[in-house]
Amino acid sequence: MPGEASHHKMAPIERLEELTKQSLKKNNAKRASVMALFYPNKDGDTHLALILRKTYKGVHSAQVGFPGGKQEPSDLSSMHTALRETQEEIGVLQKDIIVLKKLTQIFIPPSNFFVEPFIGVCKKTPQFILQQTEVEALIEVKISDLLDDRIYCTKRVSSSYATDIQVPAYILNTHVVWGATAMMLSEVRELLKQLYNH
Repeated sequence: MPGEASHHKMAPIERLEELTKQSLKKNNAKRASVMALFYPNKDGDTHLALILRKTYKGVHSAQVGFPGGKQEPSDLSSMHTALRETQEEIGVLQKDIIVLKKLTQIFIPPSNFFVEPFIGVCKKTPQFILQQTEVEALIEVKISDLLDDRIYCTKRVSSSYATDIQVPAYILNTHVVWGATAMMLSEVRELLKQLYNH
């Protein structure tokens, strides 16, 4: 597993410092899970589902992310959290998702969440139904675009922990993807590249 090394490739310098400071607090962090869901479109081309979150008063407002969310007491496991949240947010039934791999956990200081990402596959084209209260739009990324190194860039952004900082990012379907989502995507990309190189 590429793990934290791949995360750090897409982590802002300020975030690396914050991750180091906060690493001892992981036991107090809230728990969440997300799903990197791959599926065929109607032409049979593989895509990855990302979401654009609604604008709200919170640290992840109007950001691109994976379907997922907070672990609930009724969830049987972190994987169940990812499956449940994916169904709630984009309408893909849990029974239609084959979970292939659990990725490296990541701590997100601004929201104090310890996130466990999973890679899942849907063998048929999903009938997406977006959760109107939380999801602004579905972003369907071609796997060829995801693997293209030209998506990498740096952007100036402001966040809850720093103002006007330059961060590593990906441009996917004209959306700027940075922060924790980019860090997790970095690991997904490295795993896919290992697979394609074999």
